[in-house]
Amino acid sequence: MRYASISSDFFSLNRKNFSHKLKVNSVAIFNSNDESSRNGDQNYPFRQNSDFFYLTGIEQEQSILILAPNHPEPKLREVLFLLEANEQLETWFGHKLTIAEAQKTSGIDTVMLMPRLDLALNEMILASDNIYFNFNEYVKYSTEVLSRDRRFAEKIKEKYPAHKFERSAPILAELRIIKSETEIALIQKAINITEIAFRRVLKKTKPQLKEYEVQAEIDYEFTRNGANGHAYAPIIATGINACTLHYIENNKVCKKGDMLLMDFGAEYANYAADLTRTIPVNGKFTARQRAVYDAVLRVQKEAIKMFVVGNTVDKLNKAVNGLMQSELLNLGLITDDEFKDPIKANSVLLKYFMHGTSHYLGLDVHDLGSKYEEMKAGMVFTCEPALYIREEGIGIRLENDILVTKDVPVDLMKNIPIDPDEIEALMKEGN
Repeated sequence: MRYASISSDFFSLNRKNFSHKLKVNSVAIFNSNDESSRNGDQNYPFRQNSDFFYLTGIEQEQSILILAPNHPEPKLREVLFLLEANEQLETWFGHKLTIAEAQKTSGIDTVMLMPRLDLALNEMILASDNIYFNFNEYVKYSTEVLSRDRRFAEKIKEKYPAHKFERSAPILAELRIIKSETEIALIQKAINITEIAFRRVLKKTKPQLKEYEVQAEIDYEFTRNGANGHAYAPIIATGINACTLHYIENNKVCKKGDMLLMDFGAEYANYAADLTRTIPVNGKFTARQRAVYDAVLRVQKEAIKMFVVGNTVDKLNKAVNGLMQSELLNLGLITDDEFKDPIKANSVLLKYFMHGTSHYLGLDVHDLGSKYEEMKAGMVFTCEPALYIREEGIGIRLENDILVTKDVPVDLMKNIPIDPDEIEALMKEGN
Protein backbone atom coordinates (compact mmCIF):
# COMPACT_ATOMS: atom_id res chain seq x y z
CA MET A 1 0.00 0.00 0.00
CA ARG A 2 1.10 3.57 -0.64
CA TYR A 3 -0.42 5.17 2.43
CA ALA A 4 0.80 5.26 6.02
CA SER A 5 -0.55 2.39 8.11
CA ILE A 6 -3.80 2.96 9.99
CA SER A 7 -4.03 1.84 13.61
CA SER A 8 -5.93 -1.43 14.01
CA ASP A 9 -7.80 0.29 16.85
CA PHE A 10 -9.77 2.18 14.20
CA PHE A 11 -11.05 -1.01 12.57
CA SER A 12 -11.63 -2.74 15.92
CA LEU A 13 -13.81 0.15 17.10
CA ASN A 14 -15.77 0.08 13.85
CA ARG A 15 -16.52 -3.63 14.33
CA LYS A 16 -17.46 -3.06 17.96
CA ASN A 17 -19.87 -0.26 17.05
CA PHE A 18 -21.42 -2.39 14.32
CA SER A 19 -21.78 -5.47 16.52
CA HIS A 20 -23.56 -3.47 19.23
CA LYS A 21 -26.36 -2.72 16.76
CA LEU A 22 -27.03 -6.33 15.78
CA LYS A 23 -29.94 -8.29 17.17
CA VAL A 24 -29.02 -10.78 19.90
CA ASN A 25 -27.67 -14.12 18.61
CA SER A 26 -26.75 -12.88 15.16
CA VAL A 27 -24.00 -13.52 12.66
CA ALA A 28 -22.95 -10.97 10.03
CA ILE A 29 -21.09 -11.89 6.85
CA PHE A 30 -18.94 -9.59 4.72
CA ASN A 31 -17.12 -10.43 1.52
CA SER A 32 -14.26 -8.59 -0.12
CA ASN A 33 -14.92 -7.18 -3.57
CA ASP A 34 -14.79 -9.30 -6.69
CA GLU A 35 -11.82 -9.16 -9.00
CA SER A 36 -13.43 -7.66 -12.11
CA SER A 37 -12.52 -9.04 -15.50
CA ARG A 38 -11.25 -6.47 -18.01
CA ASN A 39 -10.58 -8.63 -21.05
CA GLY A 40 -8.74 -11.82 -21.92
CA ASP A 41 -6.85 -12.85 -18.79
CA GLN A 42 -6.63 -9.28 -17.45
CA ASN A 43 -8.52 -7.82 -14.48
CA TYR A 44 -9.25 -4.22 -13.61
CA PRO A 45 -7.12 -2.95 -10.69
CA PHE A 46 -8.58 -4.33 -7.48
CA ARG A 47 -10.30 -1.89 -5.14
CA GLN A 48 -11.62 -3.20 -1.85
CA ASN A 49 -15.30 -3.10 -0.88
CA SER A 50 -15.67 0.05 1.23
CA ASP A 51 -17.63 -1.65 4.00
CA PHE A 52 -15.14 -4.51 4.19
CA PHE A 53 -12.25 -2.06 4.42
CA TYR A 54 -14.09 -0.01 7.07
CA LEU A 55 -14.40 -3.09 9.28
CA THR A 56 -11.03 -4.75 8.64
CA GLY A 57 -8.47 -2.56 6.88
CA ILE A 58 -7.77 -5.57 4.66
CA GLU A 59 -7.22 -4.74 0.99
CA GLN A 60 -6.79 -8.30 -0.29
CA GLU A 61 -9.20 -10.11 -2.60
CA GLN A 62 -11.02 -13.36 -1.72
CA SER A 63 -11.39 -12.49 1.96
CA ILE A 64 -14.38 -12.93 4.27
CA LEU A 65 -15.22 -11.37 7.64
CA ILE A 66 -17.73 -13.06 9.95
CA LEU A 67 -18.96 -11.41 13.14
CA ALA A 68 -20.90 -13.36 15.78
CA PRO A 69 -20.63 -11.19 18.90
CA ASN A 70 -22.79 -13.47 21.11
CA HIS A 71 -21.12 -16.75 20.21
CA PRO A 72 -20.24 -18.81 23.32
CA GLU A 73 -16.72 -19.36 22.03
CA PRO A 74 -14.82 -16.03 22.21
CA LYS A 75 -12.49 -17.07 19.40
CA LEU A 76 -15.47 -17.27 17.03
CA ARG A 77 -16.90 -13.80 17.71
CA GLU A 78 -14.68 -12.18 15.08
CA VAL A 79 -13.16 -14.33 12.36
CA LEU A 80 -11.30 -13.24 9.24
CA PHE A 81 -10.76 -15.73 6.42
CA LEU A 82 -7.93 -15.25 3.95
CA LEU A 83 -6.95 -16.65 0.58
CA GLU A 84 -4.58 -19.58 1.03
CA ALA A 85 -1.38 -18.53 -0.69
CA ASN A 86 1.20 -20.80 -2.29
CA GLU A 87 4.54 -20.37 -3.98
CA GLN A 88 3.12 -20.41 -7.51
CA LEU A 89 0.43 -17.83 -6.71
CA GLU A 90 2.93 -15.47 -5.12
CA THR A 91 5.41 -15.96 -7.96
CA TRP A 92 2.84 -14.70 -10.45
CA PHE A 93 0.87 -12.17 -8.41
CA GLY A 94 3.06 -11.15 -5.49
CA HIS A 95 2.92 -11.45 -1.73
CA LYS A 96 -0.33 -12.38 -0.01
CA LEU A 97 -1.10 -11.56 3.60
CA THR A 98 0.08 -13.91 6.28
CA ILE A 99 -2.12 -14.60 9.29
CA ALA A 100 0.15 -12.47 11.47
CA GLU A 101 0.04 -9.55 9.01
CA ALA A 102 -3.75 -9.69 8.82
CA GLN A 103 -4.01 -9.77 12.62
CA LYS A 104 -1.79 -6.69 12.91
CA THR A 105 -3.73 -4.73 10.29
CA SER A 106 -7.26 -5.61 11.38
CA GLY A 107 -6.92 -6.19 15.10
CA ILE A 108 -8.73 -9.54 14.64
CA ASP A 109 -7.16 -12.34 16.69
CA THR A 110 -8.84 -15.24 14.89
CA VAL A 111 -7.60 -15.35 11.32
CA MET A 112 -8.05 -18.55 9.32
CA LEU A 113 -7.30 -19.66 5.80
CA MET A 114 -10.22 -20.19 3.44
CA PRO A 115 -10.28 -24.03 3.56
CA ARG A 116 -11.53 -23.74 7.16
CA LEU A 117 -14.48 -21.52 6.21
CA ASP A 118 -17.31 -24.05 5.82
CA LEU A 119 -16.79 -25.78 9.17
CA ALA A 120 -16.29 -22.57 11.16
CA LEU A 121 -19.17 -20.76 9.46
CA ASN A 122 -21.51 -23.66 10.11
CA GLU A 123 -20.65 -23.57 13.81
CA MET A 124 -21.20 -19.81 13.98
CA ILE A 125 -24.50 -19.85 12.10
CA LEU A 126 -25.98 -22.77 14.05
CA ALA A 127 -25.36 -20.84 17.26
CA SER A 128 -27.27 -17.85 15.85
CA ASP A 129 -30.86 -16.95 15.03
CA ASN A 130 -30.27 -14.14 12.54
CA ILE A 131 -27.94 -13.79 9.57
CA TYR A 132 -26.98 -10.30 8.36
CA PHE A 133 -26.00 -9.86 4.71
CA ASN A 134 -24.32 -6.80 3.29
CA PHE A 135 -25.61 -5.48 -0.04
CA ASN A 136 -24.99 -2.21 -1.87
CA GLU A 137 -28.12 -0.19 -1.08
CA TYR A 138 -26.95 3.15 -2.47
CA VAL A 139 -30.10 4.79 -3.81
CA LYS A 140 -28.76 5.32 -7.36
CA TYR A 141 -26.97 1.97 -7.63
CA SER A 142 -28.12 -0.46 -10.29
CA THR A 143 -26.39 -3.43 -11.93
CA GLU A 144 -27.16 -6.70 -13.69
CA VAL A 145 -24.06 -8.33 -12.20
CA LEU A 146 -24.52 -10.03 -8.82
CA SER A 147 -21.93 -9.02 -6.25
CA ARG A 148 -19.81 -11.48 -4.30
CA ASP A 149 -21.90 -10.70 -1.20
CA ARG A 150 -25.10 -11.37 -3.09
CA ARG A 151 -23.90 -14.68 -4.53
CA PHE A 152 -22.66 -15.83 -1.13
CA ALA A 153 -25.97 -14.85 0.47
CA GLU A 154 -27.96 -16.97 -1.99
CA LYS A 155 -25.93 -20.03 -1.01
CA ILE A 156 -26.41 -19.34 2.71
CA LYS A 157 -30.16 -18.82 2.32
CA GLU A 158 -30.47 -22.16 0.56
CA LYS A 159 -28.40 -23.98 3.18
CA TYR A 160 -30.01 -22.35 6.26
CA PRO A 161 -33.61 -21.55 5.21
CA ALA A 162 -35.00 -21.55 8.77
CA HIS A 163 -32.86 -18.61 9.91
CA LYS A 164 -34.01 -14.99 9.84
CA PHE A 165 -32.22 -12.78 7.34
CA GLU A 166 -31.33 -9.16 8.07
CA ARG A 167 -29.65 -6.18 6.35
CA SER A 168 -26.27 -4.78 7.37
CA ALA A 169 -26.45 -1.76 5.06
CA PRO A 170 -28.66 0.46 7.27
CA ILE A 171 -26.36 -0.10 10.25
CA LEU A 172 -23.23 0.66 8.25
CA ALA A 173 -24.83 3.75 6.75
CA GLU A 174 -25.58 5.03 10.24
CA LEU A 175 -22.00 4.42 11.36
CA ARG A 176 -20.09 5.53 8.26
CA ILE A 177 -22.01 8.77 7.90
CA ILE A 178 -20.24 10.25 10.95
CA LYS A 179 -16.51 10.53 10.31
CA SER A 180 -14.02 9.87 13.11
CA GLU A 181 -10.89 11.98 13.61
CA THR A 182 -8.94 9.26 11.79
CA GLU A 183 -11.24 9.46 8.77
CA ILE A 184 -11.22 13.25 8.66
CA ALA A 185 -7.42 13.18 8.68
CA LEU A 186 -7.40 10.71 5.77
CA ILE A 187 -9.87 12.82 3.79
CA GLN A 188 -7.73 15.88 4.49
CA LYS A 189 -4.66 14.03 3.22
CA ALA A 190 -6.51 13.18 0.01
CA ILE A 191 -7.49 16.85 -0.26
CA ASN A 192 -3.92 18.01 0.31
CA ILE A 193 -2.68 15.80 -2.53
CA THR A 194 -5.48 17.14 -4.73
CA GLU A 195 -4.37 20.68 -3.93
CA ILE A 196 -0.81 19.92 -5.00
CA ALA A 197 -2.11 18.61 -8.32
CA PHE A 198 -4.34 21.63 -8.90
CA ARG A 199 -1.53 24.07 -8.22
CA ARG A 200 0.58 22.20 -10.77
CA VAL A 201 -2.24 22.47 -13.32
CA LEU A 202 -2.41 26.23 -12.82
CA LYS A 203 1.24 26.49 -13.80
CA LYS A 204 1.01 24.13 -16.77
CA THR A 205 -2.31 25.00 -18.46
CA LYS A 206 -2.07 26.95 -21.70
CA PRO A 207 -3.79 27.02 -25.10
CA GLN A 208 -3.36 24.03 -27.42
CA LEU A 209 -2.84 21.51 -24.63
CA LYS A 210 -5.04 18.43 -24.89
CA GLU A 211 -7.39 17.77 -22.00
CA TYR A 212 -5.60 14.49 -21.35
CA GLU A 213 -2.30 16.37 -21.06
CA VAL A 214 -3.83 18.37 -18.21
CA GLN A 215 -4.97 15.10 -16.67
CA ALA A 216 -1.43 13.77 -16.98
CA GLU A 217 -0.18 16.56 -14.73
CA ILE A 218 -2.75 15.54 -12.13
CA ASP A 219 -1.85 11.86 -12.49
CA TYR A 220 1.80 12.71 -11.92
CA GLU A 221 1.20 14.48 -8.61
CA PHE A 222 -1.25 11.84 -7.40
CA THR A 223 1.30 9.10 -7.97
CA ARG A 224 4.24 11.10 -6.62
CA ASN A 225 2.38 11.92 -3.41
CA GLY A 226 1.13 8.45 -2.56
CA ALA A 227 -2.50 8.55 -3.66
CA ASN A 228 -4.14 5.26 -4.61
CA GLY A 229 -5.17 7.07 -7.78
CA HIS A 230 -8.33 8.98 -8.66
CA ALA A 231 -11.34 8.68 -6.36
CA TYR A 232 -13.49 8.71 -9.53
CA ALA A 233 -13.04 9.18 -13.25
CA PRO A 234 -11.65 12.72 -13.66
CA ILE A 235 -13.52 15.31 -15.70
CA ILE A 236 -11.20 17.59 -17.68
CA ALA A 237 -13.59 19.56 -19.86
CA THR A 238 -12.78 22.57 -22.00
CA GLY A 239 -15.31 24.90 -23.62
CA ILE A 240 -18.73 23.39 -24.24
CA ASN A 241 -17.55 20.01 -22.94
CA ALA A 242 -17.96 21.51 -19.48
CA CYS A 243 -21.71 21.54 -20.04
CA THR A 244 -21.75 17.72 -20.06
CA LEU A 245 -21.91 16.80 -16.40
CA HIS A 246 -20.04 13.49 -16.57
CA TYR A 247 -17.74 14.22 -19.49
CA ILE A 248 -14.73 11.88 -19.19
CA GLU A 249 -13.38 11.60 -22.74
CA ASN A 250 -10.75 14.26 -21.90
CA ASN A 251 -9.38 14.30 -25.45
CA LYS A 252 -10.17 17.75 -26.88
CA VAL A 253 -7.86 20.73 -27.38
CA CYS A 254 -7.89 23.52 -24.79
CA LYS A 255 -8.42 26.63 -26.88
CA LYS A 256 -7.54 30.24 -26.15
CA GLY A 257 -10.59 32.07 -24.79
CA ASP A 258 -12.23 28.91 -23.43
CA MET A 259 -12.77 27.93 -19.84
CA LEU A 260 -11.44 24.62 -18.47
CA LEU A 261 -13.59 22.79 -15.91
CA MET A 262 -11.72 20.18 -13.87
CA ASP A 263 -13.52 17.85 -11.48
CA PHE A 264 -11.06 15.47 -9.84
CA GLY A 265 -9.99 14.17 -6.46
CA ALA A 266 -7.28 11.95 -5.04
CA GLU A 267 -8.06 8.74 -3.23
CA TYR A 268 -5.85 8.18 -0.20
CA ALA A 269 -6.20 5.06 1.96
CA ASN A 270 -9.50 4.53 0.10
CA TYR A 271 -10.87 7.91 1.26
CA ALA A 272 -11.92 10.42 -1.38
CA ALA A 273 -11.38 14.08 -2.10
CA ASP A 274 -13.71 15.81 -4.55
CA LEU A 275 -12.65 19.12 -6.07
CA THR A 276 -13.96 21.17 -8.97
CA ARG A 277 -12.30 24.29 -10.31
CA THR A 278 -12.87 26.21 -13.53
CA ILE A 279 -10.06 28.31 -14.98
CA PRO A 280 -9.45 30.35 -18.15
CA VAL A 281 -7.26 28.40 -20.55
CA ASN A 282 -5.18 31.45 -21.44
CA GLY A 283 -4.94 32.63 -17.83
CA LYS A 284 -7.35 35.58 -18.11
CA PHE A 285 -11.13 35.63 -17.63
CA THR A 286 -13.22 37.55 -20.15
CA ALA A 287 -15.71 39.99 -18.66
CA ARG A 288 -18.59 37.54 -19.22
CA GLN A 289 -16.67 34.57 -17.88
CA ARG A 290 -15.75 36.56 -14.78
CA ALA A 291 -19.36 37.62 -14.24
CA VAL A 292 -20.60 34.02 -14.39
CA TYR A 293 -17.70 32.81 -12.24
CA ASP A 294 -18.38 35.45 -9.60
CA ALA A 295 -22.05 34.49 -9.54
CA VAL A 296 -21.24 30.83 -8.87
CA LEU A 297 -18.63 31.79 -6.27
CA ARG A 298 -21.09 34.04 -4.43
CA VAL A 299 -23.60 31.21 -4.26
CA GLN A 300 -20.95 28.79 -3.02
CA LYS A 301 -19.86 31.13 -0.23
CA GLU A 302 -23.45 31.44 0.97
CA ALA A 303 -24.07 27.72 0.62
CA ILE A 304 -21.05 26.79 2.74
CA LYS A 305 -22.61 28.68 5.64
CA MET A 306 -25.60 26.29 5.50
CA PHE A 307 -23.66 23.16 6.47
CA VAL A 308 -24.79 23.29 10.07
CA VAL A 309 -26.24 20.82 12.53
CA GLY A 310 -29.97 20.29 11.86
CA ASN A 311 -29.99 21.30 8.21
CA THR A 312 -30.46 18.73 5.42
CA VAL A 313 -29.06 18.41 1.91
CA ASP A 314 -32.60 18.64 0.57
CA LYS A 315 -33.22 21.98 2.32
CA LEU A 316 -29.79 23.23 1.28
CA ASN A 317 -30.45 22.38 -2.37
CA LYS A 318 -33.71 24.32 -2.32
CA ALA A 319 -32.10 27.34 -0.68
CA VAL A 320 -29.25 27.34 -3.19
CA ASN A 321 -31.72 27.12 -6.07
CA GLY A 322 -33.29 30.35 -4.84
CA LEU A 323 -29.90 32.05 -4.69
CA MET A 324 -29.03 30.85 -8.16
CA GLN A 325 -32.29 32.14 -9.63
CA SER A 326 -31.33 35.61 -8.43
CA GLU A 327 -27.94 35.25 -10.09
CA LEU A 328 -29.62 34.20 -13.33
CA LEU A 329 -31.58 37.46 -13.22
CA ASN A 330 -28.40 39.48 -12.74
CA LEU A 331 -26.74 37.64 -15.64
CA GLY A 332 -29.66 38.25 -17.99
CA LEU A 333 -30.48 34.55 -18.27
CA ILE A 334 -34.00 34.89 -16.87
CA THR A 335 -36.56 37.64 -17.44
CA ASP A 336 -38.33 39.57 -14.70
CA ASP A 337 -41.62 37.85 -15.56
CA GLU A 338 -40.04 34.39 -15.46
CA PHE A 339 -38.30 35.19 -12.18
CA LYS A 340 -41.59 36.18 -10.54
CA ASP A 341 -43.32 32.96 -11.64
CA PRO A 342 -42.05 30.04 -9.48
CA ILE A 343 -42.84 27.40 -12.11
CA LYS A 344 -41.17 29.30 -14.95
CA ALA A 345 -38.24 30.29 -12.73
CA ASN A 346 -37.61 26.66 -11.82
CA SER A 347 -37.82 25.62 -15.46
CA VAL A 348 -35.20 28.19 -16.45
CA LEU A 349 -33.02 27.23 -13.49
CA LEU A 350 -32.99 23.58 -14.56
CA LYS A 351 -31.71 24.64 -17.97
CA TYR A 352 -28.63 26.22 -16.43
CA PHE A 353 -28.24 24.32 -13.12
CA MET A 354 -29.70 20.85 -13.25
CA HIS A 355 -28.06 19.00 -10.36
CA GLY A 356 -27.96 19.20 -6.58
CA THR A 357 -25.45 21.28 -4.68
CA SER A 358 -24.18 18.62 -2.30
CA HIS A 359 -23.54 14.95 -1.59
CA TYR A 360 -21.88 13.00 1.20
CA LEU A 361 -18.14 12.25 0.97
CA GLY A 362 -16.01 9.54 2.58
CA LEU A 363 -14.85 6.08 1.56
CA ASP A 364 -16.87 6.62 -1.60
CA VAL A 365 -17.00 9.86 -3.51
CA HIS A 366 -20.81 9.60 -3.36
CA ASP A 367 -20.84 8.28 0.17
CA LEU A 368 -23.65 6.78 2.20
CA GLY A 369 -26.39 9.09 3.48
CA SER A 370 -29.86 10.42 2.76
CA LYS A 371 -30.51 13.98 1.59
CA TYR A 372 -33.38 14.10 4.09
CA GLU A 373 -31.24 13.23 7.12
CA GLU A 374 -30.36 16.07 9.47
CA MET A 375 -26.72 17.12 9.42
CA LYS A 376 -24.62 16.16 12.43
CA ALA A 377 -21.12 17.02 13.56
CA GLY A 378 -18.63 14.77 11.80
CA MET A 379 -20.45 14.56 8.48
CA VAL A 380 -18.51 15.58 5.36
CA PHE A 381 -20.20 16.96 2.26
CA THR A 382 -19.34 18.52 -1.06
CA CYS A 383 -20.59 22.00 -1.97
CA GLU A 384 -20.75 22.42 -5.75
CA PRO A 385 -23.01 25.09 -7.27
CA ALA A 386 -22.63 25.60 -10.99
CA LEU A 387 -23.93 27.30 -14.11
CA TYR A 388 -23.91 25.71 -17.58
CA ILE A 389 -24.62 28.13 -20.42
CA ARG A 390 -24.41 25.87 -23.43
CA GLU A 391 -25.32 28.60 -25.93
CA GLU A 392 -22.26 30.56 -24.76
CA GLY A 393 -19.93 27.57 -24.40
CA ILE A 394 -19.51 28.30 -20.69
CA GLY A 395 -19.68 25.71 -17.92
CA ILE A 396 -18.52 26.77 -14.47
CA ARG A 397 -18.64 24.57 -11.37
CA LEU A 398 -16.89 25.26 -8.07
CA GLU A 399 -16.67 22.46 -5.52
CA ASN A 400 -15.21 22.33 -2.02
CA ASP A 401 -15.44 19.65 0.68
CA ILE A 402 -17.08 20.77 3.93
CA LEU A 403 -16.99 19.30 7.44
CA VAL A 404 -19.99 19.85 9.71
CA THR A 405 -19.03 20.66 13.30
CA LYS A 406 -20.89 21.65 16.46
CA ASP A 407 -19.96 25.23 15.61
CA VAL A 408 -19.31 26.70 12.18
CA PRO A 409 -18.71 24.68 8.99
CA VAL A 410 -15.08 23.87 8.22
CA ASP A 411 -13.99 24.21 4.60
CA LEU A 412 -11.44 21.41 4.19
CA MET A 413 -10.38 22.99 0.88
CA LYS A 414 -9.93 26.53 2.16
CA ASN A 415 -6.29 26.55 1.04
CA ILE A 416 -7.03 25.56 -2.55
CA PRO A 417 -7.13 28.63 -4.82
CA ILE A 418 -10.62 29.68 -5.86
CA ASP A 419 -10.53 33.50 -5.91
CA PRO A 420 -10.43 34.50 -9.59
CA ASP A 421 -7.72 37.13 -9.06
CA GLU A 422 -5.51 34.56 -7.32
CA ILE A 423 -6.10 32.06 -10.10
CA GLU A 424 -5.09 34.58 -12.75
CA ALA A 425 -1.98 35.53 -10.74
CA LEU A 426 -0.89 31.93 -10.29
CA MET A 427 -1.45 31.11 -13.95
CA LYS A 428 0.59 34.17 -14.93
CA GLU A 429 3.47 32.90 -12.76
CA GLY A 430 3.43 29.60 -14.60
CA ASN A 431 3.50 31.20 -18.02
